[in-house]
Amino acid sequence: MADQHQEDAGLIPVRDAHKFDEAALADYLRGKIDGASAPMAVRQFHGGQSNPTFVLTFGETDYVLRKKPPGKLLPSAHAVEREYRVQDALAGSGLPLAEMHVLCEDDSVIGTPFYVMERKRGRVFHDVLMADSNPAERSAVYDQMNECLAILHGVDYQAAGLADFGKPGSYFARQVGRWSKQYVASQSRDIPSMDRLIEWMPEHLPDDDETTIVHGDFRLGNLMVHPTKPEVVAVFDWELSTLGHPLADLGYNVMPYLMDHLGHLGLQGADLEGLGIPDLDSYLTAYCRRAGRSEFDPTFYMAFSLFRSAAIVEGVYARGVAGNASSSDAQRYGALTGPYAERAWSLIEAAGLA
Repeated sequence: MADQHQEDAGLIPVRDAHKFDEAALADYLRGKIDGASAPMAVRQFHGGQSNPTFVLTFGETDYVLRKKPPGKLLPSAHAVEREYRVQDALAGSGLPLAEMHVLCEDDSVIGTPFYVMERKRGRVFHDVLMADSNPAERSAVYDQMNECLAILHGVDYQAAGLADFGKPGSYFARQVGRWSKQYVASQSRDIPSMDRLIEWMPEHLPDDDETTIVHGDFRLGNLMVHPTKPEVVAVFDWELSTLGHPLADLGYNVMPYLMDHLGHLGLQGADLEGLGIPDLDSYLTAYCRRAGRSEFDPTFYMAFSLFRSAAIVEGVYARGVAGNASSSDAQRYGALTGPYAERAWSLIEAAGLA
């Protein structure tokens, strides 16, 4: 994965459904980014990002373009403007990021808002066990992932110009209410552990009411690692970023320690020491040290992340049952609601909090 040929293997001709006026884009970018006076070639990343993503090549220079998908969209969905804004605001924070170049909110150029950023080159490990790696590299990458999260949560969001990026305070109260309602609205079967969680969560909200910038999908697969060195060069996929509680990000980040996820193996039962991957306690301790936080009971935050995941997959399952999603996807996701909820409740019981 480290060389350019392998990276470019994930690029395809632009899908028919995502084609846009390339000449209009080239005209718009001329004078706005370096090299844009040269002829422009466009290829699309094969992956299924909700926001279609492309490589723009001007001679020897590559850029990445992310845009909203075509068609009628929910007002808050596919917010590429927010992705651009948060990454631009975090420049200089010490967090490894692609450089933002251009944001265009004018639909008339290529049909939807879009932004153009630096193309980073490197490796992405979707497998949390990093099977093709070695213990020293795994240790370094996990340590840098931990450091990146602490750096993000240490940014003063008001000083960064993001005071209006979300609602400060009451994050877990709002989230628990939201996902409880969504689950009940989509529920089509009896899952006792979800019923228990819906009752337990509001009664055990954290006493503190911190607010930081949160990524919303902070995981190994959203980091790019240097082609040859164990060094994180970029944090990607900021679509779900907002203002929230930092430990919601952390709870989500450590989910691989708790269970497998959508066919991807987790870390449970693995020889973490032999692999060079820190155990859960060590990972949490390192985060607390970096974030200047006293060590804490992580039970609520991990249980919340599992509860939220259970509510999300139940919604996918319900849409499949109603005929709005493919049946194979619906069955695959629907099979996870119970295990997510049961794992969350088992954590609560193990901590003596039931």
